[in-house]
Amino acid sequence: MALRLRWDPAPADWADGIRATVPFARWVPWFAAAFGAFSAALLVLDFTAPGIFGLTCALVIAALPAAGVRLSFRRNPVAGRTVTADVDERMVRMMTADGTAYSEITLADLAGWAETPRNFVLRADSGAFHPIPGRAFDSTEDIDRFRDLLERALGPAGRS
Repeated sequence: MALRLRWDPAPADWADGIRATVPFARWVPWFAAAFGAFSAALLVLDFTAPGIFGLTCALVIAALPAAGVRLSFRRNPVAGRTVTADVDERMVRMMTADGTAYSEITLADLAGWAETPRNFVLRADSGAFHPIPGRAFDSTEDIDRFRDLLERALGPAGRS
């Protein structure tokens, strides 16, 4: 089985990978919502200054992860460049189309994988991850073949 993939990375791919690999990142929206609800209750109880401060903090907490990902994406010199990948039974070889970056990922060396609505997230032991978006595949059959390959190599998908 050999697959040839191609995609243009997007900040949302990275954000999706972070949510799939960092448990705390999945709780940020819930914490911001709870903090915002508590702050709104303070406003209703006529505690204006603490209520406004709390709502402002809730908005910052909700916006910070997305802003951090976008900033990191913009600062990374190869982040927005088109990526190609060759996938076989043992490896995923990824390279930017202009040849400025190259990675060989041995499937057996990965810590696991997750499938999200947007990506396949390949997790390394070091905490690093590699998002491979669904738009990289030519067909649904290719997506199914890739999922089957990951299940054979690494077992069932982890938390998404």
